This record gives sequence, C-alpha cells and structure tokens, in this order.
Amino acid sequence: MSFPSEIEVAIIGAGAAGLGAAHALKRAGVSFVVLEARERVGGRGHTVMASPEVTFDLGCGWLHSADRNAFVKVADELHFEIDRKLPPWRERAWGNAFPPKDRDDFVRSLDEFFDRLEEAAKGGVDHPANLYLEAGNRWNPMIDATSSYINGCETDRLSILDYDAYEDTSLNWRVRRGYGALMAAYGASLPVHFNCAVTLIDHSAKRLRIETSQGTLLADKAIITVPTNLIAQEAIRFFPALPEKVDAAANLPLGLADKVMLALDEPEFFPVDGNLRGATMRTEMGTYHLRPFGQPSIEGFFGGRFAQALEDAGDGAIAAHAIDEIVSFVGNDVRRKLRPLKESRWAHDPFARGSYSHALPGHAGKRAVLAAPVDNRLLFAGEATSPNFFSTAHGAHDSGERAAREVMAARR
Repeated sequence: MSFPSEIEVAIIGAGAAGLGAAHALKRAGVSFVVLEARERVGGRGHTVMASPEVTFDLGCGWLHSADRNAFVKVADELHFEIDRKLPPWRERAWGNAFPPKDRDDFVRSLDEFFDRLEEAAKGGVDHPANLYLEAGNRWNPMIDATSSYINGCETDRLSILDYDAYEDTSLNWRVRRGYGALMAAYGASLPVHFNCAVTLIDHSAKRLRIETSQGTLLADKAIITVPTNLIAQEAIRFFPALPEKVDAAANLPLGLADKVMLALDEPEFFPVDGNLRGATMRTEMGTYHLRPFGQPSIEGFFGGRFAQALEDAGDGAIAAHAIDEIVSFVGNDVRRKLRPLKESRWAHDPFARGSYSHALPGHAGKRAVLAAPVDNRLLFAGEATSPNFFSTAHGAHDSGERAAREVMAARR
C-alpha cells in the first residue's frame, strides 16, 4: 500500500482508539488511513509468546467491565476464546506470606478508604486521594501500592473526582490468546501505514498538512489517538499551537504499570490462577498471578514510582526483584524453579511513555478539555478522553467510535 498524498480522514495511532475509529469510518464508507509509528497495531495492547508454552500480555490483559466492554463482542466475532473465571484478586490469595487475618484486615482498610473517597467526591471539590488515608493505619503503604496497580500512581497524585468518575461493573474476563492478539486480529483488515511517526499537524490552512516519517499527507480531518504524554511533551506538534490541549494532556499523565513473566519449573507446587503477595507494609512491592491460564509461569505486576525505579535500573531489574520477592514469601527452594522470560518497560517505550492516564488533583475536568474537537477538523480520542472508562482498552475503543461520529456529523 503506497503512502497517499491526500485523504479525507487521517487517524493517528493504531491502538484501541484508532482501531475503534477506523472500523466506525469503514462501516460508514468514509475514506481514511491509519498512521502508526510502530510496526504493529494495538498500542499499549501487545501480546507476545514469552515461551512456546506461555502467552503474555505486556500491556492490557483484562476485559474490565466485561458486560459493557466492546471487545467482548469483537472477541466473539473473531472466535477468540474468553476466560470468564474469577480474577486472581482477593478471594484467590495463596500461601502464608499474607495470613488470612492480616489479609482480612487489609481488605477492610482498603474498602473503607475507597468508601471515604466516594463520600468525599460527593462534595464536588477535588483533592488528592492521600488526604483520605486513615492516619497511622499500618496498611497505608500497601493501599498506596494497590493504587499504583489500579491507577498507575500512588494516592498523592490521584484526583478523587476523577477516580470517582470511573465506572467499574466488577466483571473482569480475559482473552485466552491475549488481548493484544485480539487487537492485532481486529486491525488486520484496516489500511494502516506502519513505521509512520507523525511529527507535525499544521491546521493553519483549509486542509490539514500532516508531516510524518514517510512523507507529508493532506487531510480534511484528523483523529488524534496518541497517549497524553506524547501530546504533553510535544512529540507531536500542532501549528498553530494548541496550548489548552498540551495543558490538558500534561494534567492527565500516564501512570506506570509494568509486568514480568517468569517461567516456573515444577508448577504443580502452585495453584492455577492464584494470587501471591505478602503483608509487607510497604509500597515498593509486587503482586503475583500464579499460573495464569494454567501456564507454567508466574506473572508479576508493579506500579507507580516503584515500577519507574525498576525500569530505570535497567533490563532485567523487574524480573530480578520479582524472583527475590517471591523467594522471600515462599522460601529459597523456589529460586531454582524460576527463570525470567519477558518484562514490559512502558515508561521507556517512545510511543507510549507510560501505561494509562490518571488526572492530577484539581484537574478531573481536563478529560473533557482533551476530548473537545478543534474547528471540527481535529478530533481527539484515546483512553484519557473517556469520561468513565479511562485507563482501559474498551474506554479507548469507545472514544474512537465517538470521534468517528464527530467526523461524520461535521460532514453533513
């Protein structure tokens, strides 16, 4: 497929938002192309075979709010098996590193913290979530760790109004072949130009002039779906400048969540789809999914500042820490049974620079600012523009469909 000199609509980014927008425009018969800086579709959804026996979602892995998740229908249509078993949280805890009495006390403290956030949000005044930690509660560091898994940041960087706006139906499923693999199949029929990084969108004339690593393209409209950190750091520039968009993106930064997959010899020692973590009383900790899908492996999860520190320590640091922590919970005999396979490094990915967005305290309203069209020619999508399903692939997908509807409305 040769690079076009002009097109009606250019979609920038082939992640979940770009794919949602592209399919909506395709159904409507609108002429478009997708410009993708990577050599694959999916964005922050990426499945790899960590070994011949182990499928690993480096990015998004759960069909959150599955009863309202558009990718459930996509999976059915593309014949991807969905695993509907309970996720490895709360009820699936295993081992003695987190004794039941302590675990129950922690869960109670965590739920009470979330209840305080919900109650405080009713007042309509934004604050950082850490103000609602109970003073002196011994579980506060682990509540911060939990926030780093959920939000990609600790509670001091979390807006209570934004957190409260998220809609969670508490139904979480998985794609057996991988969420990223599902996105790859979903995008296979679309006109995508790979290795095509956009650097400038000039909207000063009647038609947009889009500068890319493969050449310049004229378009009537553009749907911009790139992560907020790329807009905030002006990896993509606008002319004339769009300071409100840059400011909104800067106040909706991508937090960080990283994962590691470890091969596990003699896997029968651990339960299938169990959870392992300890009563560490610290924020710098991981949580571990034992034998996901019954595979001979352990998947570790890290978030926030600790994930950043592990990434900054270099390749292999996440896996090394995970093995040390698992050994501290289970005993030194397990060390010889664990072997690093693959780890994510989303903060160091030049086309992501993080994992998923959160609003900084005082900036919950910036999602609407980022989502607003400019002159009905520049449309913005991506998980950060979703009012209620931000930080998820299905929120991104739905925002792409919304941007496509805005394109079609402006054509009338």
